[in-house]
Amino acid sequence: MKSYVYHNIPKMSFMHPFFPYGGIGVFKDFFGVSFSIVYVENTGAAWGLFSKYPTLLFCIRSIIVIGLVIYLGFFNKDIRKDMPLVLIITGALGNIIDFIFYKKVIDMFHFNFWGYSYPIFNLADSMITIGIIWLFFRFFKKAKNKNKNKKV
Repeated sequence: MKSYVYHNIPKMSFMHPFFPYGGIGVFKDFFGVSFSIVYVENTGAAWGLFSKYPTLLFCIRSIIVIGLVIYLGFFNKDIRKDMPLVLIITGALGNIIDFIFYKKVIDMFHFNFWGYSYPIFNLADSMITIGIIWLFFRFFKKAKNKNKNKKV
């Protein structure tokens, strides 16, 4: 799908006359939510942060992936932690592969929630986000259980 977007959809432009901004509308105003496939190049991290340092971000992503793989392979004794970390690794690898092939990350999913244009993202970004949220929930649940046990 990413290759199709890269080769067949013009880069998103607010000046483009077609819905939405040159992308392909999947659905429009479904209970106030619209979704389209667009083509946006991102040389930075989430929301374009650090976009002036794409090579540095590539190195940081690679180091993080290598570190997480080593952790999972040799140090992780709690198998329940595997899935969120696997999601993070897989998403980061997707963005690394994008950088290798395109020299940037291709973002394509554009949601509009009741007039708010959500930042455009790709599947790899979703996997990273879900993995991080999963780890946060697990951390807070563990902290809550630890506090309960102290009170007893």
